[in-house]
Amino acid sequence: MAQAPQPNPAHESTGAIVKRKAKKILKWIVALIIMALIIFFYMKYFYTYSDGYRAGLLQKFSRKGTVFKTFEGELILSSITSSSSTVIASEKFYFSVKSDSLAAQFDTLQGRSVIVHYRQKNSPAFWRGDSPYIVDGVKPR
Repeated sequence: MAQAPQPNPAHESTGAIVKRKAKKILKWIVALIIMALIIFFYMKYFYTYSDGYRAGLLQKFSRKGTVFKTFEGELILSSITSSSSTVIASEKFYFSVKSDSLAAQFDTLQGRSVIVHYRQKNSPAFWRGDSPYIVDGVKPR
């Protein structure tokens, strides 16, 4: 019985070579797309763009959300005060809180002046809150 001839890689058809190279290129393209998506999501939702402190009057603090319940707060940052210590111009600082123990501290500080430490993300994430500002510390002023 005669054996069937074994394919010789040196005599491989050009169509097979092109297919093999196309598969290799496609795998690299898919790997690069996946890496780009991972980097994009990290930079958008997890990378800390800035951090710092804000001081103001804690006007509102609540737990809200339809599926993901998050703690949301609002500070009034006074910009200009008159000679009688009345605030003339102010802006609001909206923030989210992830920690339950920190949220309990905020519940006791409503209506008081506080200093908060925050981390600013590039975008808010639905599981983390409505604001890109995540507060991770608070103390009364």
